[in-house]
Amino acid sequence: MPDTAILLEVLVIVVKVSVICGILFGLPLPLTWLERKVAGHIQVRLGPWRVGPHGVLQPFADMVKLLIKEDIVPDRADKFLFKLAPLLSMIPAFLVFVAIPFGEKFAIPFIGNEITLYISDMNVGILYILAIGGLGIYGMILGGWASNSKYSLLGGLRSSAQMISYEVSMSFAAIGVVMLTDSLNLLEMVRSQSGSFLDWNIFYLPVGPVWFVIFMISALAEINRIPFDLPEDEGTLAAGFHTEYSGMRFSFFMLAEYVAMVTIAVLTVVMFLGGWNPPLDISIFHLVPPIFWFLGKVVLFIYFFMWLRFTLPRYRYDQLMAIGWKVLIPLSLVTILVTGLMKI
Repeated sequence: MPDTAILLEVLVIVVKVSVICGILFGLPLPLTWLERKVAGHIQVRLGPWRVGPHGVLQPFADMVKLLIKEDIVPDRADKFLFKLAPLLSMIPAFLVFVAIPFGEKFAIPFIGNEITLYISDMNVGILYILAIGGLGIYGMILGGWASNSKYSLLGGLRSSAQMISYEVSMSFAAIGVVMLTDSLNLLEMVRSQSGSFLDWNIFYLPVGPVWFVIFMISALAEINRIPFDLPEDEGTLAAGFHTEYSGMRFSFFMLAEYVAMVTIAVLTVVMFLGGWNPPLDISIFHLVPPIFWFLGKVVLFIYFFMWLRFTLPRYRYDQLMAIGWKVLIPLSLVTILVTGLMKI
């Protein structure tokens, strides 16, 4: 391959990484505003209103506040691990997007050249995402332990037990989708669902809806969203594993949570809702660029997660563990057996 072609390919990869990182770093700002607005309308109030039109500048005011707040490190904390923990939570949340596709190809306006809407076409993409995403738990555990606080330690232990438990059922749901599509490649998963919405994995009867429900419940517990936000149970643990954190270190934990929410929404769309495929294979739907179908489905799930947060109460911890070990895992094993029999 000529040197110029190699440089061009490297440049395209660098641009893709930069764009994705920029989007992900910028996502929490509009998402925090949107979540407050959703909460406000659900609770029949305005939500953010004063800082900018309809409060759109409120996230920027929060960012400035976090930047200028004092960075407090407890005297008897393990200072190295205390400072490392937020990064261990945030970095894996970004690394999973190396394998996530947002579409096949996209034509650059007014230029005509096409670029792929993914960084890497991994043959084992779903395994990579599950493996890298699971590393974020170390940030919570180390953050709780290094703080030298009993509240933080309990929050870290809760998070480790919860996330390890629900990773099992979430991985089983991913295995179910792999059995349905005969591939570990996320692009192939989307391609196998091309056609109408009846070809999507969620409508693969009778096991598709079951895998979808198992994956969604497990994912909510995995990213610590209500009704499964026990690691951050402010009613009993002050603030959980990040009680002693302030300023930007605290914001890294929150950043990781919002990016993880986007990751789960993207994975759900790719695995169950046909990715960037339109709901009907008709000409008028193909006039809409595939990336818009994809982003529309992702936004729908992000709104769904926000709606759940302000609708459902929090589970007790024993109920949380019972759902994981006594319901989801046995149901996953039975559904794997049924899926295998259907594929024979």
